[in-house]
Amino acid sequence: MTRLALAVDIGGTKIAAGLVAPDGTLLERRRTPTPGRGPEILRAVAGLAGPLAERAAVCGIGTAGTVDPTGRIASATDLLADWAGTDVKGAAERALGLPVLVLNDCHAAGAAEARAGAARGARTALVVAIGTGVGGAVCAEGRVLTGVSGTAGSIGHLPAPADAGVRCSCGALDHVEAYASGPAIERAHRERTGQALPLAEIGRLGSPVIGEAARLMGRVLAGAANLIDPDVIVIAGGVSMLGAALLGPMEAAYRAEVLPGPSAVPLRRARLGEDAGLVGAGLEALSRLVP
Repeated sequence: MTRLALAVDIGGTKIAAGLVAPDGTLLERRRTPTPGRGPEILRAVAGLAGPLAERAAVCGIGTAGTVDPTGRIASATDLLADWAGTDVKGAAERALGLPVLVLNDCHAAGAAEARAGAARGARTALVVAIGTGVGGAVCAEGRVLTGVSGTAGSIGHLPAPADAGVRCSCGALDHVEAYASGPAIERAHRERTGQALPLAEIGRLGSPVIGEAARLMGRVLAGAANLIDPDVIVIAGGVSMLGAALLGPMEAAYRAEVLPGPSAVPLRRARLGEDAGLVGAGLEALSRLVP
């Protein structure tokens, strides 16, 4: 009988749950809005994922925030209030009755793209998720490199090539996330035009703030590629759905600044879309927790 993983993806706006097979197939999914604070989030996870637990052998949870080796949230930005310090692994194991692996949500998405998506077969890949925040994962031979403290791949918290004094969700000034995330693009459009519009509408209008954010992101990607020299860069996350308006100027800025070695590295759209976090959390749990 095929062993399945219960997978959970905890993001800034929604929580998703599903069952993942060893080949990366997502057999079922369900979702709910993310509650406002830590204890409420844990209750929402239990309520959403609990009915699926009896069909699974293990559970993988991808979550916003830095996850320490014990499955506790070492630090988190303002996107999830009262989340830092939460023992996600312990609480989930008690609620679901399964062995649980907890990892950062961008690391989960990176694992999915490296094993079953746009970076499959790459020796080294950089997966960048641009959404409510900006995160990333460095993958080697299909495995995510988490670093000593779990912060490896945090490209959204690199200094941006800008000095406007914009506050990032982590509290620092002028990080990439403060300029290139979905909320940052919405804020920039509002400040430029006086119109408060959702990201999709800003994209439909072809606002120049999209190109500005894209060029800034492209320059940062060039710096990252110069550092790690990957086989491929994969662009994931909801903001990537803006398509050519974002990806065109991003790639042009990348090509203009990258060194000759990684200048030929392809920039690819992620293949697994919004399911990447679930698929990666499930695959990581199956590979690490199933004998």
